[in-house]
Parts: sequence; C-alpha cells; structure tokens
Amino acid sequence: MSTLTSTVVAVRDELIADRRHLHANPELAFEEHETAAYVAARLRSLAIETQTGVGGTGVKGVIRGGRAGRTVMLRADMDALPIQEESDKPYKSTRPGVMHACGHDGHTAILLAVARILAARPETLAGNVVLCFQPAEERPPGGAIKMIEDGVMDDPKVDAVFGLHLSSQAVGTVGMRGGASQASADTFRAEIIGVGGHAARPHAAVDPVLIAANVVTTLHTIVSREVDPLQSAVITVGTIQAGTVPNVIPRSATMSGTVRTLDEDVRQKLAKRIQETIVGIARAMGGDATVDYAFGYPVLVNDEAMTELVRSVAHEVVGEERTRYNHPPIMPSEDVGYFISRATGCYFNLGVLNEAKGITVANHNPGFDIDEDALPVGVAMLVRIVDRYLGQ
Repeated sequence: MSTLTSTVVAVRDELIADRRHLHANPELAFEEHETAAYVAARLRSLAIETQTGVGGTGVKGVIRGGRAGRTVMLRADMDALPIQEESDKPYKSTRPGVMHACGHDGHTAILLAVARILAARPETLAGNVVLCFQPAEERPPGGAIKMIEDGVMDDPKVDAVFGLHLSSQAVGTVGMRGGASQASADTFRAEIIGVGGHAARPHAAVDPVLIAANVVTTLHTIVSREVDPLQSAVITVGTIQAGTVPNVIPRSATMSGTVRTLDEDVRQKLAKRIQETIVGIARAMGGDATVDYAFGYPVLVNDEAMTELVRSVAHEVVGEERTRYNHPPIMPSEDVGYFISRATGCYFNLGVLNEAKGITVANHNPGFDIDEDALPVGVAMLVRIVDRYLGQ
C-alpha cells in the first residue's frame, strides 16, 4: 500500500496506542486540558522545547535544527465533537456525548509520532520545525486565530505550514489540491420584526412568519441567479424560531444560517446581498429586520508550489496510482487557512476508509472510525515533507 521507512514502522505501536488513548478521552473545543497535558508530557519526554496555554489550550513544540534554514510548522487539531459515539470498540469514548468523530485524535497521534522521529535527529534539519497542537477547530472563531495572536508563528518565524486531515476516502490514498481547497464559513442571524395580532385577523397584523418564509425562498435565488454557475457557493438557513401558540401571530421571528464560498469576491457579494435581501423583503411586506453577519473561517487556499511538493512526496510514500492530485474542493471549512494565509503551505487529505474491514462511515457520524493502517502513512508523509521543504 505504501513505502514506509523502518523509522516509521518502529513508531507504529506507540502511534496507535496514542490514537486510542486520545479517542477514549475526547474533549470539546477549548476544554482540551487533559489532551494538552498528554501532548506536552510527550514532547517534554523527547526534550522538545514546549509551550502550553497557547491560544487557550494549545501546545507549541519547537525542534531547532542543527543548521540554519527556514522554519516549517506542522499543525494538528485536538478537539472532539458533541456526539454520542455508537461503537463497541475497546477504545470507544469514555465521555458521554463527546466523541472524536472527525479524526482529530489521529491528527494528534500522527504529529506526536513525527515529533519522536524528528527529535531523534535534529542535527539533520537545515532549519526548524514548529509542532502546533491546536484547540477548537470545530468551534468558530476557532483556535488557529487565537494561537496566531499568542505568537505560535513567531520565534522562530514560520515560513510554511503543512497538515493533514483524515478523510472519507480509501485507506492509503492521499489527496491534495492547489488553490481554493475548502470553503470559507460565515454565519448570519436575522430578527424579522412585524406586528403581532390574532391569527384570525391577519389583516390587522404584520406576520413575521410569512416574511421569514419569503426570505428563505428568496435567499436561495441569490446563489442560483447572482453567482456565476462556475463558482461554488452555499446559503443554508439552519434555524427559524417564531411564536408559541397556533392562534397568535407573533411580533417577531428569528433565523440563522451559514454561508460557504470558495472565492473572496463571491464571499463579499453574498454578505452584502443577504443583508439587503432580508431587510428589503421585510420592509416591502410592512415589517423590518436587523441582521448580524459574522465572517468566520477564510477560504483555505493551498499554495501551488507547496501542493506540488506534497504531490511528489505522496508519489514516494503511496505511489502515483494512490495520489489524488487536484482533489475536488469541498464546502466544509477549516481554520488551518488562517495559518497558511500568513505564510504558505498545503493542507491535504489522508484516506482512512476500508470496506473490507467494515470501516465505511464518514466524518461527523456517531459510527465514525478509521483504519489505523492510515496512521503510519500520515507520519511518513509529514516527515518527508519536512525533509523536502527544509532541504530545498
């Protein structure tokens, strides 16, 4: 399936043990205290320069190379999701309602294994390696921006950022895409203001529920009629609340939604048009509206040259036939884009599904699990990326 060095094979057992420990002990965003302590203890046992409390519960490790050169940062996120796990595995979550359903346990375990390998040979590194264990990827505003504010990319100054995501694709495959790879994620919340009244006398009221219904329908025409069909965009209204009883027209209704784009110009256009549409419809129907619009995670834009570097490494590790170059972009978002936008780099996907083993469930599902044979592949990828980047 892949070409693994003896060094990577040697860390396999500890790598899997780390992943299973983390999977059994998940923690939610900005609550990763035990996880951070576990990571910090591992790094310190390897005599790696370690800083805790970065961006809240983040951990930063630094391996300073034996020769001068650039600095590369490797990022792994640590937080779990508020999901009740459905599993009979011995390493299933021990915390009710909390589970590693997105593979962050694997991300963290992989980076710990990379740390073990690189810490054993710092003299071979022509530059530095920053190990970034990030909290709160799953909860905006996210841990990446907070770690940046706390200086995770300073001292040493980071030149490039790489990371991986355990993905719903065949085990042993590696996917990457240059340019826009994952969407931005923005949110809006609107209050529709009408005039309350008796449900039997709608002419004497201004119905905010009817206004909200028209707003939902019209919002979806923005993408279909105002965005270039060759561009990608999503507007989804996820919540609507109004009223308490069936025979009363309420005074107001609230709604909220998410907006995803792969282009910054489209992103700005949608922000403007969503607000104009909500307020315009409300006023046209005799009511009014207020809109709170929040820009969240940016578009993840992989550098083309760094993506080519990852592709060449993937050819070495898994072979050309298992390398998925120009992997299609996806609309779920990732705050690793904050890091890459401040330096350069590439965030890529590592397949973890294996139908033969019954591992077929996608991320964010209570039955999610991974084929652990993928973990050493991730280690091999990141170690070789470091050597290739610092050796350039």
